[in-house]
Amino acid sequence: MSEPELILASTSRGRIELLARLELPFRSVAPPYDERAEDHRFAELGPAAFALHLARGKACSIPISEAGDAWILAADQLAVLDGEHGPELLHKPGCEARAVEQLMRLRGRSHRLITGVVLRRGELEHSAVDEQHLTMRAFAREEAEHYVARHRPIHSAGAYHIEDAGIRLFE
Repeated sequence: MSEPELILASTSRGRIELLARLELPFRSVAPPYDERAEDHRFAELGPAAFALHLARGKACSIPISEAGDAWILAADQLAVLDGEHGPELLHKPGCEARAVEQLMRLRGRSHRLITGVVLRRGELEHSAVDEQHLTMRAFAREEAEHYVARHRPIHSAGAYHIEDAGIRLFE
């Protein structure tokens, strides 16, 4: 008897590459889930529960006709900057100019990177939340502009990829 299939509820290149390193068979499916439509729940749930809420939403949005008996793996990662008015959710910048501005807001400061993960099959669900505290060093705008132009982290929370030269932005 073969094991159930694994579906990654993401088309993120980074997530696909990360899961591929495990050498497990899986397929990637774009979840039909609008994360931004849930932003109003951030303050109510708090960062960790919100990350898990989004991951669960992605997992549950894969239609049963697509999932069948497969395990569905979904995740959502948030960049959160704590300020005087409470935690602030930093969205994926979407363009180079906003990515540079986001990096400039983060330079010389600490922020949290919170990841919610859900593994679901039918009604059975396993979940976890990981929270990392990261501190960026003080860098010049020119360095942020060069990094963004070279690595284009416009679809990443926090406007960086820790897996590439973005690691150099940190203390």
